[in-house]
Amino acid sequence: MIEFKLFFALVSYYFVMFATPGPNNAMLTASGIKFGFKRTLPHAFGIPFGHIVQITLVCFGLGALFQKYPSIQFYLKWICFFYLIYLGWKIFGSLSSNEKETGRPLKFYEAALFQFINPKAWVVALTAATAFFPNEENFIVATIFVAGTAPFVCFPSICIWALFGSSIKLIIKNVKAKKIIEYLLAILLVITAVIIVIN
Repeated sequence: MIEFKLFFALVSYYFVMFATPGPNNAMLTASGIKFGFKRTLPHAFGIPFGHIVQITLVCFGLGALFQKYPSIQFYLKWICFFYLIYLGWKIFGSLSSNEKETGRPLKFYEAALFQFINPKAWVVALTAATAFFPNEENFIVATIFVAGTAPFVCFPSICIWALFGSSIKLIIKNVKAKKIIEYLLAILLVITAVIIVIN
């Protein structure tokens, strides 16, 4: 029997990890500003789906692979670094441009796949599978508990960021203000990329 205090601890951990700034939330905010909340939803749905798959794989032993071959995480960090730098560069001029809409929001499968190069997502998965895995429980039930709880916390937590971005799009019409916001988001992505590499 899974105790309520373990469930509460897992939900609290997930909320802190999913709701705090990181690559996913910076990307969702930028997407919300540029494309609005509705068009950002596939991106927002893809993130928790990716987390479910990722946490399940870790529960089934992928975490042991990272422990045996730590160089895998090293390469994932650099892939994520370059991807975030690329996204930061793409943001410049994209939010404040009034001429025509360029680009498109991230698709469901792209957002899901991004979790596999997102070091923060791996930290979430590895910690959840080690610190909150109820070992006394049936393995399948325990895995469903750890992985299945994630989307119910993740989705509403990250939607806050997409809603924040879409609110900015609706409220702020001034091109200069949008330019400042796009610079801040781009800088946030670059800082996130650097922190990922140096940690």
